[in-house]
Amino acid sequence: MTALMDINQLLDELETGLRRILEQRGIDNPVLIGIRTGGVWLADVIGKRLGIDQPFGELDISFYRDDFSRIGLNPKVKPSSLPFDTEGRDIILIDDVIMSGRTIRAAMNEIFDYGRPASIILATLIDLGARELPIQPDVVGHSLALEAHQRVKLRGPEPLRIELQDSGQ
Repeated sequence: MTALMDINQLLDELETGLRRILEQRGIDNPVLIGIRTGGVWLADVIGKRLGIDQPFGELDISFYRDDFSRIGLNPKVKPSSLPFDTEGRDIILIDDVIMSGRTIRAAMNEIFDYGRPASIILATLIDLGARELPIQPDVVGHSLALEAHQRVKLRGPEPLRIELQDSGQ
């Protein structure tokens, strides 16, 4: 495993992009939702950087995955926690890595089970660009192309760091 990128630079990119979108859309009271696990760590950091004083939500999308019947339940599944009403709210949904788009689809399905938000802004730290669904982040820290034998992983929560894993060829 090797350190991949400067996490602070990626967080700066996310913060700058989110501030720009919030200003463009006239959103002044968003709520944050992080997708477990890395997205939750990022929601904590980004919430502080954006000065959002409301607690952030945490999603565990295990039951919403489209491969649930094939892979079964993750033994570390925890209940989701949304300490606010989603109905009519502007949500910033945060995940660490987007690849196929399936995790985001599952997260949005779960959010809509809680209520119909006014909008969802998607922010991801790393975009691997291997979409299987037409889901694109609004804000990305960094886009990255990996070899078939490589994986990228956010480690944390303290300190947050991005690692490149090589599973061999």
